[in-house]
Amino acid sequence: MLVIPAIDLKGGCCVRLVEGKATLEVVYSSDPVEVALGFEAAGAKWLHVVDLDGAFRGEPANLDAIAAIIRAVGIPVQVGGGIRSRETAEKIFALGAARIILGTAAVMEKELLKELLDSFGKDRVAVSVDAREGKVAVKGWEEVTLVDALTFGRELRSLGVTWVIFTDIKRDGTLKGPNVVAVAEFARSIPGLRVIVSGGVSRLEDLLKLKKLAPLGVEGVIVGKALYDGRIDLKEALRLVEAEGNGG
Repeated sequence: MLVIPAIDLKGGCCVRLVEGKATLEVVYSSDPVEVALGFEAAGAKWLHVVDLDGAFRGEPANLDAIAAIIRAVGIPVQVGGGIRSRETAEKIFALGAARIILGTAAVMEKELLKELLDSFGKDRVAVSVDAREGKVAVKGWEEVTLVDALTFGRELRSLGVTWVIFTDIKRDGTLKGPNVVAVAEFARSIPGLRVIVSGGVSRLEDLLKLKKLAPLGVEGVIVGKALYDGRIDLKEALRLVEAEGNGG
């Protein structure tokens, strides 16, 4: 299982939100490139970069910072936040992103999702399943739909999606621990998906609990706030979780 450090960008800075709320923001660094290089030096094999301004506005707003991160590191970077058109997807790939993450677009525009999967391949297009109490949220998590997360996951699989980032919004940025039960149910219910878990990880024990779900298709976990707050040492986490390593 991979441990993937998260860099959330807002106004060019590296920030963390609580439950995805723009009003609950902590700025951790004004130099996201320095943060990215630190994660790489610690041994990270992937980076997870989200343009929060893009997620709220509907189009990327931190392209310079994203480009600078990708240029600076020698590891693959997956990018999400505001990718809601083919033009934007191509722009992000042109910056050197290894994988893009669709959220709102995958819920609202299935044709776009299919087109991007066909054009770029299933390993380069992931979908974020952002669930609040079992229902999928969109538009920077500000709007909760009536779409059931499990139903949505099955639909994604039928469309040819392989990589899914599963986020329990109520745990994101809270350090309350991941919703292991929800993750297990999601992964078990949809064979063939490769699931990356996000939200709530606060200690090494959380990572070990998620690692036990690897046989269900859980292949990675995104860690943010716990790294920035010093609750988890990335080197130690990587050594512990990737000991029997696999990767995407």
